[in-house]
Amino acid sequence: MTAISQHNSLPYLAYQAFKYVIYSLLVVNLFLFLQENYAAAAHTFANGIPPGQIIEAYSDSIDTASWVLLLLLFELETYVISDKYLTRRLTIGLFAVRSLAYLFILYSLYGYFSRYLSVLSVEPFTGDACALVGSDFTRIITLNEYVPITLEDCAALQGPDLVKLTGTQIIGTIDEYQVINNLALVDVINASTWVLIVAILEVDVFVQSRHTIDHPFIRISNSIKLVLYSTLLACAIYWWIDGDFLDFWDAFLWLIAFVFIEMNIFEWQKEIAQNKKEVSAA
Repeated sequence: MTAISQHNSLPYLAYQAFKYVIYSLLVVNLFLFLQENYAAAAHTFANGIPPGQIIEAYSDSIDTASWVLLLLLFELETYVISDKYLTRRLTIGLFAVRSLAYLFILYSLYGYFSRYLSVLSVEPFTGDACALVGSDFTRIITLNEYVPITLEDCAALQGPDLVKLTGTQIIGTIDEYQVINNLALVDVINASTWVLIVAILEVDVFVQSRHTIDHPFIRISNSIKLVLYSTLLACAIYWWIDGDFLDFWDAFLWLIAFVFIEMNIFEWQKEIAQNKKEVSAA
C-alpha cells in the first residue's frame, strides 16, 4: 500500500534514495556482525559450537538477518505495494513470512539472554598472566572481542584481580568483566524493546489495513512507542560510551530505518483520511 504519494520532485527522490541507502548499510552490518561472531566463537567455543548453542554464538548475525527481512516486509506493506494489489491472500502471505522472521527474532532474544547468563558465570584467576603469552588464553577487550595475551598485556594484568569466564580460556580484570556483563544486559534490553515495538507495529498495520485511522489504539500506540524508542536511544548511547562502534552504528541505523517505517504509516494515515474525504464528497 503506497503510503507516500508518488512524486518526481528532487526532495522526494532524495528522501527515497537516503532511505534505501540506510537499508543497504544495514545489510552491510549483517556481514560485519557475522565476521565478529565468527571471530568471537573461536574463543568462546574453542572446542566447537554445540548445535544447541549456535544461537548464542551467532545471536547478532541471526538477529540482524531476521530484522533486515522484517524491515523489507514492512517497507513492502506500508509503502511499496499499492492498496489495490494488497489482497487478503497477499496480506496473509506477507504476515506468514513476517511470522517466520519473528520466530528467529525471538530465538535471537533467547540467544542474547543465554549469552548474558553465560557471562554471569566467572571464577577467580590466580595464575601468572605472563605465563599465558603464546598460549590459547585470550583477554577481554569488549563483548565478542577477545585477543591473544601479549607481553604488554601481561604487564597490565599483573596488578588487578583477574577473573576467568567459566568454561573458557578468557581472562580479564574485574572492571573489564563488568563492562561485558553490562553490554550483554543491554543486548537483552535492546532486543526485548524491539520485540515490543514490532508487536505494536503489527497492530498498527492490521488496524490501518482496514482503513481505520481513528481507532483508540493508534493514539495509545504512539505514546508507548515514544517510550520504547527512547529506551533504544538510551541503549545506543550506552554502546557509544562503553561498547564498540559497530553496536552503536547498527543501533543508530535501525532507529533511522524505523523512523522511515513510522513515516510510511503516518503518510498512509493521511492517504486513508484523504480517500475518505473524497468518498464523502462524492
